[in-house]
Amino acid sequence: MTKPSLPDLLHAAVSAVGGTERPGQVAMAEAVAAAVDDAAHLLVQAGTGTGKSLGYLVPALAHGERVVVATATLALQRQLVERDLPRTVEALHPLLRRRPQYAMLKGRSNYLCLHRLHEGAPQDEEEGLFDVFEQAEPTSKLGKDLLRLRDWADETETGDRDDLTPGVSDRAWGQVSVSSRECLGASKCAYGAECFAEAARERAKLADVVITNHALLAIDAIEGAPVVPQHEVLIIDEAHELVSRVTGVATGELTPGQVNRAVRRAAKLVDEKTADQLQTASETFERLMEVALPGRLEEIPEELGYCLMALRDAARQVIVALGSSRDRSVQDEDAVRKQALAAVENVHAVAERIANGSEYDVVWCERHEPRGGGFRFSGASLRVAPLSVSGLLREKLFTDRSVVLTSATLKLGGDFNGVAASLGLGPEGAGGEDEPVWKGLDVGSPFNYGKQGILYVAKHLSQPGREGSRGDMLDELAELIEAAGGRTLGLFSSMRGAQAAAEAMRGRLDMPILLQGEETLGELIRNFAADARTCLFGTLSLWQGVDVPGPNCQLVVMDRVPFPRPDDPLMSARQKAVEEAGGNGFMAVAATHAALLMAQGAGRLVRATGDRGVVAVLDPRVERARYGSFLRKSMPDFWYTTDRNQVRRSLAAIDKAAREAAGE
Repeated sequence: MTKPSLPDLLHAAVSAVGGTERPGQVAMAEAVAAAVDDAAHLLVQAGTGTGKSLGYLVPALAHGERVVVATATLALQRQLVERDLPRTVEALHPLLRRRPQYAMLKGRSNYLCLHRLHEGAPQDEEEGLFDVFEQAEPTSKLGKDLLRLRDWADETETGDRDDLTPGVSDRAWGQVSVSSRECLGASKCAYGAECFAEAARERAKLADVVITNHALLAIDAIEGAPVVPQHEVLIIDEAHELVSRVTGVATGELTPGQVNRAVRRAAKLVDEKTADQLQTASETFERLMEVALPGRLEEIPEELGYCLMALRDAARQVIVALGSSRDRSVQDEDAVRKQALAAVENVHAVAERIANGSEYDVVWCERHEPRGGGFRFSGASLRVAPLSVSGLLREKLFTDRSVVLTSATLKLGGDFNGVAASLGLGPEGAGGEDEPVWKGLDVGSPFNYGKQGILYVAKHLSQPGREGSRGDMLDELAELIEAAGGRTLGLFSSMRGAQAAAEAMRGRLDMPILLQGEETLGELIRNFAADARTCLFGTLSLWQGVDVPGPNCQLVVMDRVPFPRPDDPLMSARQKAVEEAGGNGFMAVAATHAALLMAQGAGRLVRATGDRGVVAVLDPRVERARYGSFLRKSMPDFWYTTDRNQVRRSLAAIDKAAREAAGE
């Protein structure tokens, strides 16, 4: 039997999902197939509208070996499992003569825990949470959520939180879920045979394609405990997010509240002397955190160092005691013990990591403002994160498998090298004994960016400062929005900037101005997409999370270059490390961070072949500064101008055409 050709397979899959075959998609599929066959590594930039999901799914399914696909967002995971994979598998079945199996795999806390549901969560006495399941008709939102979860448990096949619609609060979900550390284990749990998380793992072990997320992939790599099944091919979609997600997983945190909870949970299970040692260390830590100043700790202050060692040693004694003592008077003792052990082990691990110190870690103190106003102490946390995850990624990801990384934004400043370096890869094609060889491919976009969009930099404006309002920027913003007739997505580098701009525009313009935080993100985007005159202002999640094709988003405004904050401990430490190694820290860290966000932000404008509009950057440095060309090269290849009058005429013409098309 002859093997079906890749073009035939791709054509069948594209037809099944109702799409259009595009040259970039074909080029991507061919490159992925070659990389998989050669056990090689590939970075693929595939612009919006390329159809990259099928560009990697079709060659992966045709290969026949197990493939793991890791994504950053829930939206793409759901699209793959609910839309792309079912249709693609059915379309390829007659050609492949087999029906590949696929499964979703997430972290344990994403699944309903039947033990927690039926036996109840072990509660700290101080929290005093009532047993809501005993109430006939609970009136609180928490009580109603928990009763709905109990009913849902009888209906759901997956126990996956994301399959529950509408959702429930984090607090309610926390009552019916466990972390991997808190889990009793299937062999010790009375509900092990019915466990949703175990069932998901079993399905993943049998599947040809496993869809997971960056965080679980990081846990699998960092903790060394295999969660993701063995696989020959790893495909990382939304790969521009990978370093950030892995850094998040590798970051440890200690807060006074967290340590206090560990003390309370352990106190009922160990002897008084052992518990008192941890309590004393906890009180000292809380006192130090009350007066701690925010910022990086290049050296641990002596008193804090002694406190951390006391926390570490006391936590170790509690862990030993928890492993050797038993108290059958404690209801559901195994679950209580497991929860206490998880809390104390985390305190021990983070305290030890910070106390021991490492040139490869960054430690800082972070203060937290109280929610909802009031006079409650704001609190502080001690955090530790890796200076770089590139070595970890190189060692854990790029060995014994073929890795394909793809995103709409992998080329920054015109090449792949910046992103590759953050992943632990050397220059393209170089490689070496410890450096994997990789290839980069930009398959372009089906959109004609030069004709569909304009990149406008307002070079006449004053340069942004660290503080204070920019009156000329707000004037420019109002004029651009008026010329566009609304239709504006405003991307701001800070929430304070977004709020100030929204307040100013609401006072000047007779059109709706939506602001992130005033409604759920989903509701804001729906309202923005529904009314052409509406504008939407916000910060970080809007730079990457808005997909509104059509005439209702024809102006994307960036208030300034989104450099990391100068006082960001981790970013500034990374920048300093590059400089000490002889590199350009500003370009490698700050400019690369900004370029990635600006590339993502500019990508909000053109989402379909008929879209037209303007990306306006209200920061003259993109034209004047030496790094400006690097930032411009990172964005789609729009027609470029600094002529403010030309842009106003273009926006007015686009607005007029949109209104005429709508019959206004």
